[in-house]
Amino acid sequence: FDYTPHGVCSRAFRITLDDNDVIVNVQVLGGCNGNLQGISKLLAGMKKEDAIARLEGIRCGGKPTSCPDQIAQALKSI
Repeated sequence: FDYTPHGVCSRAFRITLDDNDVIVNVQVLGGCNGNLQGISKLLAGMKKEDAIARLEGIRCGGKPTSCPDQIAQALKSI
């Protein structure tokens, strides 16, 4: 699944889920590379609903959203 985030530095997400809605892989283009690689590794093996619950609503500085929040929005749209 490909998703274009809004309001953040990242330009694109590619998310792979298995048949049980478990996250297999999250690839992020752009953004803070090290942090997003870490988030991607932490999300691998997590249920989609659990990831949404943990990431949704996280803000980046004064922005109303963040890359983690946008990942949650992407997962909600799958």
